[in-house]
Amino acid sequence: MKGKALLAISVLSACVLGAFSPAVEAETILRAPRAVTWKDFLGVNVQFHYFPADIYPKQMNRLDQLGLNWIRWTLHWPILEPAPGQYNLADLDAAMAAARPHDYRTVAYLVGSATFDSTAPQGASNADQYPPRDIGVFAERMTALAQRYPQVSHWQVWNEPNIIWLPQADPVAYYNLLTTTASAIRSAVPGKPIVTAGVAYYGQMRGSTGYMLQSMVDQGLARQDIVAAYHPYSEYPEGDSIQDRDFLVRATALNKSLHDAGVSQVWATEWGWSSYAGPVEMQHIVGLDGQADYTLRRLALMSTLDYQRIFLFNLSDLDQRASARDRGYGLLDLNAEPKPVYTALKRFFEVTGPTLQPADPPPAKAIPEDLYAIAWNRPDGTHLLMAWSASSGHLNFPGIKSASLHDPLTGKRTELADSKGVDVPLTPTLQILAWKP
Repeated sequence: MKGKALLAISVLSACVLGAFSPAVEAETILRAPRAVTWKDFLGVNVQFHYFPADIYPKQMNRLDQLGLNWIRWTLHWPILEPAPGQYNLADLDAAMAAARPHDYRTVAYLVGSATFDSTAPQGASNADQYPPRDIGVFAERMTALAQRYPQVSHWQVWNEPNIIWLPQADPVAYYNLLTTTASAIRSAVPGKPIVTAGVAYYGQMRGSTGYMLQSMVDQGLARQDIVAAYHPYSEYPEGDSIQDRDFLVRATALNKSLHDAGVSQVWATEWGWSSYAGPVEMQHIVGLDGQADYTLRRLALMSTLDYQRIFLFNLSDLDQRASARDRGYGLLDLNAEPKPVYTALKRFFEVTGPTLQPADPPPAKAIPEDLYAIAWNRPDGTHLLMAWSASSGHLNFPGIKSASLHDPLTGKRTELADSKGVDVPLTPTLQILAWKP
């Protein structure tokens, strides 16, 4: 290992949808396929109309302070239309009007079957989780929303039908709902882009060995000019298994399969971690600091993969209407005050600047086997290296005589200088080394 150059190597096995290999190389040195501009690449999920009118303007201002521009807006059909033809749109109208001056690029999704159009059994308490009885009615309602809110740039059809639909996922029925709705919206609002439901995880379906996105591809998704979306949640930034880097393996394989099939746009419309305190609900407890740490590491990894856009869940914590876990995903608390994850992201963007160009990492010595490293160049000529290592070893760079080491989690900046090359103490959390030639 001594004297080895940090070369951009592939750590991912060739795999196809539904067949994932855990094989990886020792170090994970990644190189992005293209430049990244954060305001175009990273968005956040929002629910502005669920908050008081004195809170969501503060949320919008906090978002603007991060320099981000894309939002994904949650709309629940049963709430917006509790009875046939009886609409509850006043709060949504007001929030949409408040958002308009911010010029957000907005993706809105409609989810849940209204009680009067649900296939649920009579008296079911979760009728919204069953698919619509008449998909034409659903398509009409989404079309009406698209006409009412022209500021929404993209419309997404449903959310996580691979795990939410009862009594079981139905990829053929969902694809029919998707294409019927897409046709209806496009007829009424020509050229309006459509997005598939963000399928949970990588599209796995309960009680089936199939994958919902693969089924959509088989049914002709690429010919529909529709964005493909999924939600790569995992226990850790690197995956459910850190050793196997299974997020990197699975996401790389899925994105490649979708692009190779002719799908031009692949988005991750939800990802993130909750800072909740328990009881444990499908995510181990990471707390406020863990949420910040995991979010930065995952953002660094996702920026190197072939996504066209990603959306962090969530801008704000949620109230008692959500589960204990779902309440804690926010960058902001219920009063729109920053949580540690918000502050860490802000510091991260202050170091990286708004746009980065892919770069090759510099030669280094003493490379730990569990290193993650990603090199970038800023437009001003500054070189950056994002790096972390669970073993907290060191990296020595013979060719770099002076540099600044930034820790976005703490805000600490350390100046390094050595005529023999700077020595960088690694940590399990993301740090950014910055230097000029």
